[in-house]
Amino acid sequence: MEITNVTEYDAIAKEKLPKMVYDYYASGAEDQWTLKENRNAFSRILFRPRILIDVSKIDMTTTVLGFKISMPIMIAPTAMQKMAHPEGEYATARAASAAGTIMTLSSWATSSVEEVASTGPGIRFFQLYVYKDRNVVAQLVRRAERAGFKAIALTVDTPRLGRREADIKNRFVLPPFLTLKNFEGLDLGKMDKSNESGLASYVAGQIDRSLSWKDVKWLQTITHLPILVKGVLTAEDTRLAIQAGAAGIIVSNHGARQLDYVPATILALEEVVKAAQGRLPVFLDGGVRRGTDVFKALALGASGIFIGRPVVFSLAAEGEAGVRKVLQMLRDEFELTMALSGCRSLKEITREHIATEWDRPHIAPRL
Repeated sequence: MEITNVTEYDAIAKEKLPKMVYDYYASGAEDQWTLKENRNAFSRILFRPRILIDVSKIDMTTTVLGFKISMPIMIAPTAMQKMAHPEGEYATARAASAAGTIMTLSSWATSSVEEVASTGPGIRFFQLYVYKDRNVVAQLVRRAERAGFKAIALTVDTPRLGRREADIKNRFVLPPFLTLKNFEGLDLGKMDKSNESGLASYVAGQIDRSLSWKDVKWLQTITHLPILVKGVLTAEDTRLAIQAGAAGIIVSNHGARQLDYVPATILALEEVVKAAQGRLPVFLDGGVRRGTDVFKALALGASGIFIGRPVVFSLAAEGEAGVRKVLQMLRDEFELTMALSGCRSLKEITREHIATEWDRPHIAPRL
C-alpha cells in the first residue's frame, strides 16, 4: 500500500512494534484529553486564502538561531529511537540532514551525541534533562558542544514524569539490549524493572525536581550555546523566559505526556507569541501531521514547528527512508498550502490567512 500521508505510518508502527514500545511512543497522560486535543484543535482553524497571486515560485527557506534550513519543519527530541528501529537516531540524523533541516537529539537517546555527530554534517540541537547531579549535566553539555551541536533545548515541564497509564500497565522498561547511550559511562544508562513504569522510577531517582529559572541562568554560565526553553504554555512564563536570557521558546505540552488538560499547543501559541513581542523566536511542538498544520502555526506567529511521533512511527515502519518520506510529505503539503493560500515566502504568511473561533464573528463561522 502506498503511503500518502504522515498519519498512515501510525498503524504500520502499531503492527510492527511490540505493544510496550508502541504504547510508550503513542500514549499520553491520564485521560489523554490533551493528546486528542493537540490534533483536534487544528481543525478549528480555517483558511482565508488569497487568490490570483503569482505562486509559480515558492520559497520555504528560513533561519533558526542564525542557521539556514530548507523549511520551517524540524525534528523534535524523542527518546530511545532504537526501540523503533535498529538504526535509531543514526537514521533520523541522516534523514534530517538530507532534508536540510534540524534534528533535536534527546538526552535519553539510544545513541550518544558523538555517535550522532559521526553520521556526517547537519545542524543538530541537544535536548537536555537536568539531573540532580549537576556534574552529569555539565559533562553532557560539554560533550554536546564538542560534538558540534548548535543549541540546547531545555525541557522544563518534567520535574516529575506525567502519569502515562499504558506504561504503568505494560511495566515499561528500556529493553535490556539497549542503553541510554549518553549516560552509559556514568552508570545511569540502564533502567531497572519496576512494578510501575520503569521510566517514571528512573525520573524520580535522577531528575531534579528543584529545577527553577535560576538554573536557566546557571546553564548560561557553563555553555555558550543558545538555550531554547521547551515546555512554555503561558504569557507569564514567556516573560520570565525572556528575563532569564532564553534564545527561544518551544511551545510544548510534551506531546500531551505530562499534565493532562493543558490546552493544545496550537491554542496556546498565540498567547506566547504576543507576550514574546518579537524579542525571541517562538516554535511549536505537538500535533503537527499535515502541511496545513505547519501553515496554521506560522500564521499564528510560530517561527517553525517540530515533529515527534511521526518520526518514530515512520522510523519503525521504514527506517531512514520512512523519516525522509515524512519530511518530504510535510514539505510538499506545506508548499501546496502556501500556493493555494497565495503566499510565496514565509514572511507573506500572516494572521489574516486564517480564521479561528475566537476571531471576529463575521469572519469565522461557528465551528
